[in-house]
Amino acid sequence: MTESTAAVSNPLATEPDSARVSQKVMILYGLGQTGAQLFRDAPAVLLPLFMTTMLGISPWLAGIVVLIPKMWVIFCDPIMGSYSDHLKPKVARRPFLAGGAILTSLTFIALFAFSGFPSPTIAALVVGIVFFIASTAFSAFSVPYLAVASELSSDPHERTKILSVRIVFAVVGVIMGVGLAQPLVFMLGGDAAAWRTMAIIFGTVCLGAMLATAYGVPKDFGAAHHSAAKSVRERFAVVRENKPFIVMTLTYLVQSIGQASSYAVVGFIFLYAVGDINLLLPFVLVMSSGSISSQPVWLKISRKIGKEGAFWLACGGWILVTITWFWLEPGTDKLATLPVLGEVSTQDLLVLVRAFIIGCTNAGFSVLSFSLLTDTISRQKALGKSVDEGLFSGIFSAVEKLGFALGPMLAGLVLSIAGFESSVGGAVDQDAGAVKGMILCYSLIPATILGLSLLVFTQYKKAMHQA
Repeated sequence: MTESTAAVSNPLATEPDSARVSQKVMILYGLGQTGAQLFRDAPAVLLPLFMTTMLGISPWLAGIVVLIPKMWVIFCDPIMGSYSDHLKPKVARRPFLAGGAILTSLTFIALFAFSGFPSPTIAALVVGIVFFIASTAFSAFSVPYLAVASELSSDPHERTKILSVRIVFAVVGVIMGVGLAQPLVFMLGGDAAAWRTMAIIFGTVCLGAMLATAYGVPKDFGAAHHSAAKSVRERFAVVRENKPFIVMTLTYLVQSIGQASSYAVVGFIFLYAVGDINLLLPFVLVMSSGSISSQPVWLKISRKIGKEGAFWLACGGWILVTITWFWLEPGTDKLATLPVLGEVSTQDLLVLVRAFIIGCTNAGFSVLSFSLLTDTISRQKALGKSVDEGLFSGIFSAVEKLGFALGPMLAGLVLSIAGFESSVGGAVDQDAGAVKGMILCYSLIPATILGLSLLVFTQYKKAMHQA
């Protein structure tokens, strides 16, 4: 058996200590995900709410505003990845990371900085243009950033560890972008000035976190894996030949659509279905504690039963708990009095229980999705074939962004059909039909979509072990 064949038949074979990555590098790499998560949560969570309650844009049109720039990144991400591969021997990936960080942060602020538009249509047009620029800037950062994860180590378990650290910083981004941003807007008065202040605060955080990665991670990682110059057709031919990568990418696309449909309505859920926007921050904090505390468990499970088995387990758990949101309703009793939270109802407590389970399961399949991606790239190297990490990462990043465009569009369509009423200057009351539409987008719809993704994933193991 040749060395390359052995590596393919045992894709989880570990490397010697030379493949180890220092804790400092892991932390500096992970920091960038805090900024990246903040920006991802802006269109997924905050932007639909801002457009429909502050700018008077209909939910279906708000979905299109998010969709068009995301459609662009389907082409932009692979181009950005390929271009960063081409320039890596000369300038490394640092100029992409730094330039993308600066422009992403500025456009994040611009998304929420203006509200006095003559009409909702003009507002939608302006927001769409700004988001188009922002998406392009984020592509310049996010694609090389993902490529670095494949370049930091040749050990598959070490890469899982790196991505576990990355998830911790992603959780910090979720806490700020989902848990703190919206309550902060309401605490500041819920008007245009409040949204602008929130954007300035979190845009600054984005900038600091992403630049920490750009200048903190050594720029010469992965230089030894640089491949000879190839035409665009040859580059994409290599991607098409990597069947495990194709399966994993399609799986991730479907999952992203399901997750994004729930992300798009999370603000609406706590505002209307739960009936207490102040519970959103405790929800995110409990969910985050589940994400962080479960990381060592998922590392052990993936070593014991394999990454694929752990991935199935995490996805299955997420589907089951997500289905239970269908029976969500505002709490009317007073079950207990808890520190900080005060009086909580039975439904409030169930919301927090779900939060912890969702945090555990979501962190599991999120880490494993990217870790399995790096395995498909490592397999390519083991077969003795050239690898453009930036191109592979660009395609994978593009499908994630496409999913997080299609998800809000799907949610916007469901809300429009359900009778959601748009407003200008703040949230207004919604009828029972609109609230039920929100709950569907947060329960049965994403659970069903994630189940469909697992049908695609059934082909991964077979593809991974083909010579």
